[in-house]
Amino acid sequence: MAEPDDKPHDKHDDKSIYEALVIPEEALHRGGVEILRAGLMSDELYVAARPAFDDPALWGEVLADITRRIARLYEAEGKFTHRQALGTIESAFAAELGAPAISPRRRNTRLGKRGAKRRVKASAKRRPKARAKARKATRRKGR
Repeated sequence: MAEPDDKPHDKHDDKSIYEALVIPEEALHRGGVEILRAGLMSDELYVAARPAFDDPALWGEVLADITRRIARLYEAEGKFTHRQALGTIESAFAAELGAPAISPRRRNTRLGKRGAKRRVKASAKRRPKARAKARKATRRKGR
């Protein structure tokens, strides 16, 4: 059960009125297409979305960008730093998808994009097929 502070702040006492967000002025002038809408009604989440991308991996990029923007909202309110809000959202998101919780200490020691590339290369060294493929590519370059 959600605590009262976890609920969005309604400006209306009448629960039969749906309070939609305002469409950004730039979108009204430039056009575009709405790909995602989410709302809470009686503590239940409703989502409308369109399969806007051929590759569903692009939704990961969209959701990551949305997460960063939401963290900035909390930072602007002064309740959290951007990093705290982002970490809190990230942990809850991962847990909701079934991933193990990430401790704050581990989260802060991540290496970023370059570190991720190093980790991928390091794990490739441990895999025999990847090592063989890398040796083959190296031989071709030497010719």
